[in-house]
Amino acid sequence: MIDPGRLNALLNTPGLESLWDMHCRQMAEFGFDRLLYGFTRYRTATTLGDPEDFVLLTNHAPEYTEGFIEGRLYADAPMVKWALENDGACSWSHIRTLNLTAKEKRVLAFNRDHEVTAGYSVSFKTVSPRAKGAIALTARKDLSQEDVDALWQEQGDTICALNTVVHLRILSLPYNAPGRGLTRRQREVLEWVGDGKTVQDIALLMDLTPATVEKHLRLAREALSVETTAQAVLKAAFQNQMFVIEP
Repeated sequence: MIDPGRLNALLNTPGLESLWDMHCRQMAEFGFDRLLYGFTRYRTATTLGDPEDFVLLTNHAPEYTEGFIEGRLYADAPMVKWALENDGACSWSHIRTLNLTAKEKRVLAFNRDHEVTAGYSVSFKTVSPRAKGAIALTARKDLSQEDVDALWQEQGDTICALNTVVHLRILSLPYNAPGRGLTRRQREVLEWVGDGKTVQDIALLMDLTPATVEKHLRLAREALSVETTAQAVLKAAFQNQMFVIEP
């Protein structure tokens, strides 16, 4: 059973950084001292979208994330593939049942080198075919997969529930990839576009010239790495960068 105080703390944490720090500490109490969370809204039949648009949170060492994320080893990771095709929780013992490809074996060798060998993956349900989120819970280095499986038998429901709460909380908080945040003016003009206003309307409402409004829209598109203003409004809304209360 989840401690109500623990749950309330997660639900009322004001920012992404403090939420993630709290969750890492809570999972460490269960024996999972390294976490890797990922979420995309831009999945298609052939790609997960631009990695720059992923929501990625981790407390792994930089040398691990550089290889696994920046080196795109995740694309061939067996448990990532499982998470994309399933919902719920899965023991990493699942890997033992697979007929692994050479690329998958390369990922496992990389994980072994970094002592990422025992754990569980939790894949979250979604209502959109383009969205998917999951978290990999890596166990302490002194724990075997058998130890983790025994722990999961006792605490798995609680661990899953806490991770699901954190996942839903992450989706409600502002997030932008480094270098892709909007300025206050850029956010404001996109909000007016989202309300159906034209450039001329926005110029009057903000006491700006139409050319200045166009400049802010162009800079917003560049910041979000999209081609059209409609895409900018959509992405900013996805990332909770619009219609947010200023801290």
